[in-house]
Amino acid sequence: MSVPRASRFALPLRVAAVCYRRVNSHAEFLLVHTNGGNKWTFPKGTPEARLSHSQAAEREAKEEAGAIGIIEPRHFHIYLQSKGVFWQPGGVQEYVVKAFLMDVRQTRTPEEDFRNPTWFDAERARVILAKGREVKYAHELQTVIDRALEHIGVARAAAAR
Repeated sequence: MSVPRASRFALPLRVAAVCYRRVNSHAEFLLVHTNGGNKWTFPKGTPEARLSHSQAAEREAKEEAGAIGIIEPRHFHIYLQSKGVFWQPGGVQEYVVKAFLMDVRQTRTPEEDFRNPTWFDAERARVILAKGREVKYAHELQTVIDRALEHIGVARAAAAR
């Protein structure tokens, strides 16, 4: 049995939970350390056959950030992300990420100790997500924050200035 041509060239898929909470008139985002611990990201992982994509993103939020809340059943954004560096074995792997909004109602100790889940306001999240990343991937993550704010109906403070 042959593999369809399109799937042979398609980028791998990941799912992310864009965890947020409302604080007065603005939103804060819950970010976690990457596996290497030197960058911040959204909780994300590989989808599972037995779970919907939103359920898989919800599972990642619980495992990596200890976040419990209400996840939207449909993704609100798709972005491109990378893992690895060109000078190490395996090089850089790009993948497509489906982002799901999760309104966090409570947090607990995450299952993965090294993730260090931390809340950031939107502007700080935009800055910290860009740190240490190539410009195109930094922009992708900053756009996730912008789209999340639009979707949850919270204005971006810096845009008004």
